[in-house]
Amino acid sequence: MEYMALYLFAVVFILLLSGYPVAFTLAGTALIFSVIGEATGSFDSAFLQALPNRLYGIISNQILIAVPLFVFMGVMLERSRIADELLTTMTRLFGNMRGGMGISVVLVGMLLAASTGIVGATVVTMGLLSLPSMLKQGYDPKISTGLICASGTLGQIIPPSIVLVLLGDVLSNAYQQAQLEMGIFAPETISVGDLFVGALIPGLLLVVMYILYIGSIALFKKDAMPASRHSEIDYDAHLFYDVINSLLPPLALILSVLGSIIAGLATPTEAAAIGAVGAMLLAMIKKRFTLETLQAVVRSTTRVSCMVFMILIGAALFSLVFRGFEGDELIQELLSDLGGDKYRALFVVMLVMFLLGFVLDFIEITFVIIPIVGPVLLAMDIDPIWLGILIAINLQTSFLTPPFGFALFYLRGVAPPEIKTTQIYQGVIPFIAIQLVVMAMIAYWPALATWLPAQLS
Repeated sequence: MEYMALYLFAVVFILLLSGYPVAFTLAGTALIFSVIGEATGSFDSAFLQALPNRLYGIISNQILIAVPLFVFMGVMLERSRIADELLTTMTRLFGNMRGGMGISVVLVGMLLAASTGIVGATVVTMGLLSLPSMLKQGYDPKISTGLICASGTLGQIIPPSIVLVLLGDVLSNAYQQAQLEMGIFAPETISVGDLFVGALIPGLLLVVMYILYIGSIALFKKDAMPASRHSEIDYDAHLFYDVINSLLPPLALILSVLGSIIAGLATPTEAAAIGAVGAMLLAMIKKRFTLETLQAVVRSTTRVSCMVFMILIGAALFSLVFRGFEGDELIQELLSDLGGDKYRALFVVMLVMFLLGFVLDFIEITFVIIPIVGPVLLAMDIDPIWLGILIAINLQTSFLTPPFGFALFYLRGVAPPEIKTTQIYQGVIPFIAIQLVVMAMIAYWPALATWLPAQLS
């Protein structure tokens, strides 16, 4: 019975792989195991009495209000076809360069990540808009698909990211728990804003390395990324106007959201409200705001938000039962068996998260795995911001990794029939290598994630 916690985790994992809804799998399995545990005397039902307080904490958590607001902002921008204009204009701007369209895809992916934070929407949008154009221009299918998948997943790390919002809340609780267990009864906290600021340099570093990779391919493999086959593009005043018209509105929205957080003028929740209202104003300016559009955006936002909060409720029940079976102590013992080396323990946890990312969504990993291992790692004197950024990039990398990376499935669903799945798999491998290099750099130089938050604190 001492391994009931591991049996619980194993059953949940198997059921998730079978395709059962995540929220009900977590809650239902936990309840079944609690009944078994109480019947065998290995579980104290008093743990379940804490569930109402947990649910009230979820409902009254102001940070989590940012989730539906950021989702609303992202869906509204998607419906207002901002990506269409950005891709078209940036392609015209870089069209005379070899590899110019590839650079455009990366830059647009960065801007969409900073304005929507929704990976699936970004990958699908760029797959529909840019992949046919890249293939028509003569781009290698493997490079084209890999580039779109990698650029689309920038929404995992570049703020305002839904991942960072959820991660910030979970890590904050884990950090306080770790400090209490260490005897610190006036615990420090970290905020979602801290993670947003900490993610800026790593996110931009990824963008720069993507562009350097594209430049090297364009330089040494000229047939893989040819210049535009059309006539020379005139850089006239009309093009300049189009660039300003398509770039300025989303940039203004990004600066208003992130700038208000970084400057300390607004909390992430307040900034998310600014973003939601700003996205509606942007759609009105573009004359694409209709009642039908608003209804579609609200429905989509409601579906995504309900999914997130139902998973959070299921994860709360799972966490209580897991702790009732002393699963947190078991995990602590397993990590302590590594010799007490925090870096070795961190490596093992990152490897497990990476592998779980093949089959589980980032929301499930955030709500199920991090509350279990987070307090143990943070009690080893690991910086919470550094840990949060490493986890975010790790999950982003698992989104790309064959055969189960979610970004690959998103693109496969909208790619032309002549694009083979193996080509998509081969195309993302260089970008996976880039992300692993960036993650290793952050692991070796924690200041890449912690320096900017320290300067702005």
